[in-house]
Amino acid sequence: MKVLFLGDIVGRKARNYAQKKIVELKEQFQLDAIIVNVENAAGGFGVTPSICDDFFLAGADVLTTGNHVWDKREIISYISKSDRLLRPLNMIKGTPGLGMTIVKIKSGTLGVANIMTNLFMVPTDSVFKKIPEIVNNLKLEQNVDFSLIDVHGEASSEKMAIANALDGKVSAVVGTHTHVPTADHQILEKGTAYITDVGMSGDYDSIIGMKKDDALNRFMFPENKKTRLEVSSGEPTLCGVLIESDTNGLSKSINPLRLGGKLEQVILK
Repeated sequence: MKVLFLGDIVGRKARNYAQKKIVELKEQFQLDAIIVNVENAAGGFGVTPSICDDFFLAGADVLTTGNHVWDKREIISYISKSDRLLRPLNMIKGTPGLGMTIVKIKSGTLGVANIMTNLFMVPTDSVFKKIPEIVNNLKLEQNVDFSLIDVHGEASSEKMAIANALDGKVSAVVGTHTHVPTADHQILEKGTAYITDVGMSGDYDSIIGMKKDDALNRFMFPENKKTRLEVSSGEPTLCGVLIESDTNGLSKSINPLRLGGKLEQVILK
């Protein structure tokens, strides 16, 4: 399978650009599936039902999130009924929605899990205690043909540890949350594709997608900080990775894809 994962969509410009490019990329690369992290899609904070519907109409198969998933309260009733919009699996018991799903696509069966790390993040259940649940429910060559885990978190060491714990058991482990793309895309020893962070899809003439002055003021004058940051309005760069799996569901290639804006660069073998 060929699967495209797009990193954190930040704001209106980025989501409009992403929805437009999804249509083109699906045809250009003959993609089997598209997964998108949308937790910052609504003004940089959260996601709404209509935004989710627009991404699905554009061709996305599964949407993932993170710590900002509940920033728009109207998403609660929507996610409670959806099997294609995920919240982190290791949120406390009773949290609405799913943290893992299996969906049928034209070329087979796609399994996706969304987890959130513990270091420097909001409190959640232990992410490592959820690894057996993922392995037991997403079995390559049994109930899924391709499996991807979105690891939403701050610490690179924790993401790498999770990836190595899942190596050989899932097709891909991709990191989100920091909004900064890393240069360590690779196939791990046992065949799992990995990148510490795919980066955001947003304006990189900013501070992680937000207007520079607003973010600077928060650091320099914390006593006067605004209650909300605002999304930077420059041209967005779409950041993601294109992963191709073998017949056994493990990966044979992972390549970063960056389109538009300041970071435009397409690296495909």
